[in-house]
Amino acid sequence: MTRHTATTEPVAPAAGSARPPHADGPERHAMIVGVAGGSGSGKTTVVREIVRGLGRGQVTLIHHDSYYRDTGDLPFAERARINYDHPDSLETSLLVAHLRRLMRGEPVEVPAYDFAQHARLTRTETAEARKVIIVDGLLILWARELRELMDIKIFVDTDADIRFIRRLQRDMRERGRSAESVVQQYTATVRPMHLEFVEPSKRYADVIVPEGGFNRVAVDMLLTKVRSILAAGA
Repeated sequence: MTRHTATTEPVAPAAGSARPPHADGPERHAMIVGVAGGSGSGKTTVVREIVRGLGRGQVTLIHHDSYYRDTGDLPFAERARINYDHPDSLETSLLVAHLRRLMRGEPVEVPAYDFAQHARLTRTETAEARKVIIVDGLLILWARELRELMDIKIFVDTDADIRFIRRLQRDMRERGRSAESVVQQYTATVRPMHLEFVEPSKRYADVIVPEGGFNRVAVDMLLTKVRSILAAGA
């Protein structure tokens, strides 16, 4: 029987990374948990289990891929050729600004994105400030300005073949993509960018979780750590 465990010590993150939510001054009202990992690694499952354990009313969830740059002025064929797995495709500076506002207890208007049309929509979605802010995405640990805001940095680690199958199923089911387009994108940009940016960012994680949210031991340890930080900042 395979044992699922976290590969780093979740109760003792890197120095300076786990801090009470008010540690950055009187205006800080929330803690930030970052969940990174390759496409299809199981980030969503880990996030869902954390939210379930803490209670939805305590958590604000922000997706990095809501912040793809607005390229709606370009023809569709040109938008489709953009490398959406490169850090430059994301308006990370806006996400950082939004997280800082949430940390101060202020609501923000999160962009809405149409993945089938590769375009930002005109509407936004209001995110209210809560005690815990979870931000997830492929590249959140690559961006230093994001890492510096996080109290706990998590990397979900899953084998490449499983990640590809999950991405294929998700993009066809949820994003209106064809199998051919998903495979083409995976070989052209997803895999190369994973090797160049996502995988190397694992070294910044406080906790590495194999097998995603199905790793019950790791998820329970993460919940314990989050609760302890919240208690320390109460």
